[in-house]
Amino acid sequence: MFEFPDVRFNLGDYAEAVVQWLRETFSLLFDWIFQVGVSTINGINDGLELIPWWLFILIVIALGWYLQRWISGLLYGLFLFIIGTFDYWSEMLTTLSIVMSAVLVCLIIGVPLGILMAFSKWFSIIMRPILDAMQTMPSFIYLIPAIFFFGLGNVSAIFATIIYAVPPVIRLTELAIRGVSPSMVESAQSFGSSKGQTLWKVQLPQAVPTIMAGVNQTTMMALAMVVIASMVGARGLGEDVLIAINTVNFSLGFEAGLSIVFIAIIIDRLTSGVADKIQKHRRVAA
Repeated sequence: MFEFPDVRFNLGDYAEAVVQWLRETFSLLFDWIFQVGVSTINGINDGLELIPWWLFILIVIALGWYLQRWISGLLYGLFLFIIGTFDYWSEMLTTLSIVMSAVLVCLIIGVPLGILMAFSKWFSIIMRPILDAMQTMPSFIYLIPAIFFFGLGNVSAIFATIIYAVPPVIRLTELAIRGVSPSMVESAQSFGSSKGQTLWKVQLPQAVPTIMAGVNQTTMMALAMVVIASMVGARGLGEDVLIAINTVNFSLGFEAGLSIVFIAIIIDRLTSGVADKIQKHRRVAA
């Protein structure tokens, strides 16, 4: 039997040194990000809690009715009502606050990066293996730098969620921009439009349905991180699932898990409905 040479390449030590250097060098930046993150989550959560439960359910029913069918809206309203009967309404709002904060940051980061990848072949070549690594790396690994930079809490959860969930919106934004008909771009430029005007008035409007598909995937991946993020102190439904696992409480785990499933279904269908509506309006306009 052949034995591998007794050689140890301590790549992990170098990675740890880089993270340590980042924390010491940019401590003020990370502190500022922490404060902004806390303010954003608390602001969204406070805003959601101001909405009475019955009005929140009516809004979701109306959205489901408008974006899909009336029976879909009633079903989504029933899902929310069931979550309320589980006494998880507050936890659900906290989970939504974390997911919405993470998705908002993913869009702020992901859409511009996707546009840059669409316009720069070299930037796209550099970014693709990075995005591959972000999507294939075990999601638990992201919790380590999150704790190191921000400690335990919701901000660490958002940090880890962003790394895990941002690749789809970047990839689909690039795909959407590249997929715009070259003839439409050439026509806009022939009428004197600059690259910026062509992007804003032609390419982005045409790319919106595909970008919305990226938003949908990013949102679902952010929601999938809810339970994992609870390991770094994130509140919400994921925390109840984690408690159920630690205490082998099937009842608690079933109700909290089912609540996450209901939220995932509602978010998935509503975001898909927005993309479908945009696509229909495009066809009518055409």
